[in-house]
Amino acid sequence: MNKKIAIISNVSWNLYNFRLSLMVAMRNAGYDVIAIAPYDEYSQKIIDAGFEFHSIKLNSQGINPFQDIQTTMEFYKLFKELSPDFICNYTIKPNIYASLVARVLDIKMINNIAGLGTLFIKQGFVTSIAKFLYKASQAKADRVFFQNRDDFKLFTDAGLVNRLNCDVLPGSGVDTNRFKPQEKSQSEVIRFLHVSRMIWEKGIGEYVDAARIIKAKYSNVEFCLLGFLDVANPGAISREQMDAWVEEGVVNYLGVSDEVDKIIATADCVVLPSYYREGTPKTLLESASSAKPIITTDNVGCRDVVDHGINGYLCEPRSVEDLANKIEMFLALSSEERVKMGINSRRKIKNEFDEKIVIGKYLEVLGSYSKEPIVASSMMS
Repeated sequence: MNKKIAIISNVSWNLYNFRLSLMVAMRNAGYDVIAIAPYDEYSQKIIDAGFEFHSIKLNSQGINPFQDIQTTMEFYKLFKELSPDFICNYTIKPNIYASLVARVLDIKMINNIAGLGTLFIKQGFVTSIAKFLYKASQAKADRVFFQNRDDFKLFTDAGLVNRLNCDVLPGSGVDTNRFKPQEKSQSEVIRFLHVSRMIWEKGIGEYVDAARIIKAKYSNVEFCLLGFLDVANPGAISREQMDAWVEEGVVNYLGVSDEVDKIIATADCVVLPSYYREGTPKTLLESASSAKPIITTDNVGCRDVVDHGINGYLCEPRSVEDLANKIEMFLALSSEERVKMGINSRRKIKNEFDEKIVIGKYLEVLGSYSKEPIVASSMMS
């Protein structure tokens, strides 16, 4: 009988867009893979891809302890029903509550600390509670993966995890076959693109303010935004605010798309002025893999994708002036220099962030608990 792996996230969208290649690789390696997340429009896509799916009630942004206790009990009932051999957790609440249940039921767990969001930006009572819960939940984890060395250092220095059971991944990795250089139609307009959930901490306000400065000086520029609006997040940008910016003419809002690769292909430069506590932003990896120059903040996770002056520029977090300065530096480049930056982006991703590296790490850990170690390369061919 095949061993069962449950992969858990706070939204089905995350599993479908960020973990599907890993799930396929695990299935190809002979495991029965089960997806667990709150039901959304992407849940059916996971089912259509041939995976068993179970919905769970989980408020990813709420801090109501009674809701979290209910979620924990749901995990308990589900794990008792499914009897998984391994669980792979993503996002904060599965990492905490599913891990606590796995600890009680003696289920092997592989956790992925994929950024800490707004939780660790301001130190306070909620952050202290979160640290306590992380320490309790990660104590018995068989492996804890971090997506950048800053988060690894934060957790190990604070004694929240056992350093010996930890490793650092190159983010979530990226499918370099899907996100690849594509021919861009010639245009005199230089197009900047920001891809993320529309929340303030992703630097949306700074991006809009910098766009105003640049558009006052240059007529051949366009600033676009792509991503979910009105998300369930305290820092969510409202549709009314976005409509006001669009009406002003400072930015174009492109909505959402399941063909992000095609949208990225239309850009000359991708900008993410985030001061969010990122893991390694997937959108930066996808954009760099698509041979796009990057402008992002010298911030946790973001800085890992950019070699300043080589494949893009790093700017100060929350500084509109510095962001506008870096955009002007890009505009001052020749077409040949921009193309070279894009080539450097693609080379960096291929060498350091290919998803095959991430998949190989997971299969290596799983193989260490199997009778015969799995050869990662054969699972991805």
